[in-house]
Amino acid sequence: MSTIKIKQVKSRIGAPADQKRTLDALGLRKLNRVVEHEETPSILGMIEKVKHLVAIVK
Repeated sequence: MSTIKIKQVKSRIGAPADQKRTLDALGLRKLNRVVEHEETPSILGMIEKVKHLVAIVK
């Protein structure tokens, strides 16, 4: 599988609790942090849930 880099670009302040837990599960706890994950359906689903807070880094 290929890897995908995810960067948190917007603050989690004011986001619902389930979206904060999704960011935590992705390993994104601070603004502008970049993490790398395998591109699996579960990770893509998590990204879809918080797509307004994250960006895919090429």
